[in-house]
Amino acid sequence: MEEVDVEPTVTNIPAASDGKHLGFAWGPGDILVYETLYKGSDAKGSGCSFIHEVRKDEDIYSPILRKLFNESHHIFVGLQTIREDLPSKNKKNQFVSISKNYRSVIRACMEELQQVAVSTKEAAVATQYGNQVSILLAIELIWNLCEVLFIDAAPAGSLLLHLLDWVRLHKADVDEKAREVLQSESPAEHRDYWDVVVSYVLQGRLEEARSMYKLIDTLLSRMPFYNPGGNQTLTEFDVKWRHWHDEVNRCLQDNSFASNRHLEIICKILAGDEDTLLEHKELLSTWYHFLVTRLLFSHPTVKPTELHYYAQSCLTMFLDSRSVPEPLDNILLAAFEFDIHQVIKDCSIALNNWWFVAHLTDLLDHCKLLQSHNLHFGSNLREFLLLEYASGLFTHHSLWQLAVDYFDHCPEFGHVYLELQIERVPLDTERKALKVLRICDQRQMSEQVRSICKIMAMRALRNNRLGSALSWSIRAKDAAFATLISERFLQDYCTRGTFSDLDLIDNLGPAMLLSDRLTFLGKYREFHKLYGEKRFGEAAKLLLSLMTAKIAPRSFWMTLLTDALPLLEQKEVIFSADQTHELMFCLEELTSCLNASALGSPKTSQDEDIELTKVELLRLSLARNLAMAIIKEGTVEA
Repeated sequence: MEEVDVEPTVTNIPAASDGKHLGFAWGPGDILVYETLYKGSDAKGSGCSFIHEVRKDEDIYSPILRKLFNESHHIFVGLQTIREDLPSKNKKNQFVSISKNYRSVIRACMEELQQVAVSTKEAAVATQYGNQVSILLAIELIWNLCEVLFIDAAPAGSLLLHLLDWVRLHKADVDEKAREVLQSESPAEHRDYWDVVVSYVLQGRLEEARSMYKLIDTLLSRMPFYNPGGNQTLTEFDVKWRHWHDEVNRCLQDNSFASNRHLEIICKILAGDEDTLLEHKELLSTWYHFLVTRLLFSHPTVKPTELHYYAQSCLTMFLDSRSVPEPLDNILLAAFEFDIHQVIKDCSIALNNWWFVAHLTDLLDHCKLLQSHNLHFGSNLREFLLLEYASGLFTHHSLWQLAVDYFDHCPEFGHVYLELQIERVPLDTERKALKVLRICDQRQMSEQVRSICKIMAMRALRNNRLGSALSWSIRAKDAAFATLISERFLQDYCTRGTFSDLDLIDNLGPAMLLSDRLTFLGKYREFHKLYGEKRFGEAAKLLLSLMTAKIAPRSFWMTLLTDALPLLEQKEVIFSADQTHELMFCLEELTSCLNASALGSPKTSQDEDIELTKVELLRLSLARNLAMAIIKEGTVEA
């Protein structure tokens, strides 16, 4: 396909029209534009502090269109589960069913938008929804045609029946007009009566036309229609149709309906007279309706390969010589030419988001219709469009969750894209962070897991939620951060005399081995539990091991020794002579360190008095305990 240069859509920014110097910052799905301090020579007006957000895709912010994205996501995921080893006939039926599901979702959104557009009192909102309805109408029209030509791939005979259904579905205003005519006092004299009859004939709805006007019943009732499920072959149908067509031409030559101008017009339409058809452009309204009507009454056994010739000639005949085909006309023409890639390319240019081309391409790829087309930059066409669509969803505060499944089904670059996009999801709440974390865990995205946990841990620490911060740092396996938070826990304990978040500390389990400080925190809490349960021997042994194994920070030794005082003062000897000696050694080591540090950083006399009192009390208790332990041990030995 040759590249087509397309002029980008102009977005008016107020400051730009005043000639002011603007700066910008790219975002994942939008651009922030702001006025800079630089003043150009042609700048007008005073400066302002506005930041303008220019969005690439406004549709994802529409609450009604969000339903389209949500519903189509379920269909997309279901499509990916169709097994490759199924028989092609079964798969074809499933693909057609899935295509109809997509179209029903489009229709439902279209009807809801239409209702809102009619009911709203704001002109701007009504216009916006009206434009969205027009876009969805075009999307459904294109999708339906692609379903007929590519997915269902109807053969000659059946093809025209499908095209008739296609036109009838998208030209439903005749039914409304018919109701209006039939509800009038005298339907036959209503000004739209003949328009309704002719419209029914143009759409091949001959039963309805006969019910409106009985005099032409003979020709209409005899017109044969191909029945794909019947016993009649296509050749037999063609012979039968030609006999009927000859009969119509004889009626014209015999002037059988010359007395009634309207009946003569209908007879000419049945004969496939092109001039008569073109005289009724208003009733046909589009060149593709003209195409299907022309085929119905002149070439009902048209083959798929012949469609492009008739489509091109009908477009040329129907449009005014001065008229230029609209983008929709070019897309439909490309479809009739069976140029799938041109259809996708033109739709990508004409439509304002990737939803349509991504889902249609995915379906066509499953039908094995895009196998020959690879891009020059890494992935195939299906994956490229899905990646673009999913990247757009990631800019929305809730639709980003849908995008994950789209990335999952892009085997080449999906995982890489997900890694890049998941880091941009704002972690507004802990619940959302857990949701993102679960997604990353399921896909073994260890780097992203660590990054999210660190962010949440830092946020919790800033808000002084130490328990949550510790929990996140453990999940991140961040030893340095776990050490920092453990320090904060110990500082809080020294200040308040109690631990916060006891449930978390009590259930650290193997996680406490992440860092020495965390191990100490867990073990120190265990000491308090043993002491509370009056298991003094075990508590004393644990307390001593924390000091002798050097797990406890030196700054916390005085607190540990102070915790030993109640155990030393018990009536029963808890610390043995050897253990008491070790405690004495720790106390002397601590006092020598305190003396050394006191020279560098002088303390207040009050602080010094408190320290000295603690040391004296500890020495006294240790000496008393040592004496009692020696006596007890000596008595036992004796």
